[in-house]
Amino acid sequence: METWYWGLFIAGVLFALVTLIFGEILGHLFGFLDSAGGHHMPVLQPAVLVGGITTFGGAGILLTRYTEFSPLQTGTASLLIAAALSMLTYLVYVKPMANSENSVGFSIQDLVGKIGEVNVPVPATGHGEVILRIGGGVTNQIAASFDGKTIASHLRVVVVDVKDGILLVSPLDSESEFN
Repeated sequence: METWYWGLFIAGVLFALVTLIFGEILGHLFGFLDSAGGHHMPVLQPAVLVGGITTFGGAGILLTRYTEFSPLQTGTASLLIAAALSMLTYLVYVKPMANSENSVGFSIQDLVGKIGEVNVPVPATGHGEVILRIGGGVTNQIAASFDGKTIASHLRVVVVDVKDGILLVSPLDSESEFN
């Protein structure tokens, strides 16, 4: 029985090493494990599944060598340990990482309603530039006056609309600075 535990343990360790080296490729090949039939199945997450198999093998090895358990007791205890550690892996690592995915990408339409600061003066007819904070960064965008009025540098503006990739802005106030 110990041979089976060693086989599972070594297979799990090898899979972890291969995942470390070729993780992106394997993620695409085994992406179907993330969802089965359209329903999310946390136990089938590769990190959880392989971690459980590796833990089962490792626990089986240790329990076989260092306890007086019968093979049935060793298998049951190993299975319980693997299930507990797999659940812990999912709750502490996999789930928070899935929820924390963030991107610096945005659609220009996401800027409507945002407040920014004029960087290059916006003439009554023509284009200037505004700075806006979005997500964890700052973006500079071409802007035109929504009201047809000149907007001086360092004034706060609100994005009213977007046309042809150009932000249409209107001044918020006359003397405040961008925060």
